[in-house]
Amino acid sequence: MSSPVRVRFAPSPTGYLHVGGGRTALFNWLFARHHGGTFVLRVEDTDAARNTEEAVQVIYEGLRWLGLDWDEGPEKGGNHGPYFQSQRNAIYERYFEQLRAGGHVYQDQDGGAWRFRFRRELVEVDDMICGKIPTDFANVETTPDMTIRRPDGSWIFHFVNVVDDAEMKITHVIRGEDHLSNTPKHIQLFQALGLQPPKYGHIPLILNSDGSKMSKRDKGASISSYINEGFAPEAVRNYLCLLGWSPKDDREVMPIEEVISRFDLANVNRKGAQFDMAKCEWLNAQHIQQMPMERYRELVQPFVAKAGIVADAAALEPVLALEKMKVVRLTEVPDRVSFFFTEDYAYDPAAVEKALTKPGAIERLGQLADAYATVMPFDSASLEAALKGLAASLGVKPAEFIHPARVAVSGRSVGPSLYHMFEVLGRDRTLARIRRTQERFAA
Repeated sequence: MSSPVRVRFAPSPTGYLHVGGGRTALFNWLFARHHGGTFVLRVEDTDAARNTEEAVQVIYEGLRWLGLDWDEGPEKGGNHGPYFQSQRNAIYERYFEQLRAGGHVYQDQDGGAWRFRFRRELVEVDDMICGKIPTDFANVETTPDMTIRRPDGSWIFHFVNVVDDAEMKITHVIRGEDHLSNTPKHIQLFQALGLQPPKYGHIPLILNSDGSKMSKRDKGASISSYINEGFAPEAVRNYLCLLGWSPKDDREVMPIEEVISRFDLANVNRKGAQFDMAKCEWLNAQHIQQMPMERYRELVQPFVAKAGIVADAAALEPVLALEKMKVVRLTEVPDRVSFFFTEDYAYDPAAVEKALTKPGAIERLGQLADAYATVMPFDSASLEAALKGLAASLGVKPAEFIHPARVAVSGRSVGPSLYHMFEVLGRDRTLARIRRTQERFAA
């Protein structure tokens, strides 16, 4: 790059952070990090009727959750602020006067809206993703002059967007394809102000499975939903990378450091990116399986705490490790592990019916408890050998002990590896649960 890269993400705080906005922020952040540049956060809050401080905080939360740290902007500062459009009115007035002095704007009628007067010529956008796109402004009917200021004095997006990009020395504008038609208009504004436009790159829209544009009402549209529904930030970020960009090989599960090193706008697809929740969930499971236990515990902690499970790291980690390879969403974890942290766990009636009412099942629980009382060491390998040895000595299949024992210690018919579950519970708790179940369901 001939000059230091400066890119921006400029959301409007009108309720929540859309997954499309999150993906736009991500692509800008990746571009900045790849080129050693600057990622600017700018809040376009000129719509006073719709913008709220709560919505601003939701944007911060979503970006931070995704790991997208901004170099300049709100809460960070910088040399090109303020970073809220609502605080930049004096700047806009100065540029507006420049346009008016140059004869580039006119008022519809007395006290009406102000319009920017287009030059009636061909404008070609050399887009970094879409290629060269010509727009002919010759026809006034198809390209009427653009409103940049309302009759009440408030500003239209097109004008303040261009002024902010100029003032903040933005070198590259990476945004959604739905803005592509705005770009030649913005280029004319830059030129009227005597400024060099930034380079533009328009990324494909995110589509639903039926090909429609994803709206705020569609499943998976809000970044907050991923936070609340048990997704790992690194997994969602990985998935968003693949919505429109490809590393040009079959790799899908990628650490962010590798994505940064390989990110190139030349590998951004031209066609719309179809959203696939099943694929996102698959990536989530892959990241959970591969992440260190310390990171997994950190992500799980809010969900187990909300479920009322109180346990320190020493007690929680061995339990979490038992089913880490099976978890798709973190919201599953409290139910999967809850029986480890209470002796008052519920028994599933169907599991009891299937495993504990068979002839001899309760007697076999007692036999297993007797055998386990002397097993040394009390680890999964020794416990498995003892159970299978007991079954062989009695001439029955190991399943005759396995199924009743699982229900006895967990109240369920499914769960983690039985012998590892016994090992984590420990000898005293395992035997107490087996004996208690034996007494409760004895005929």
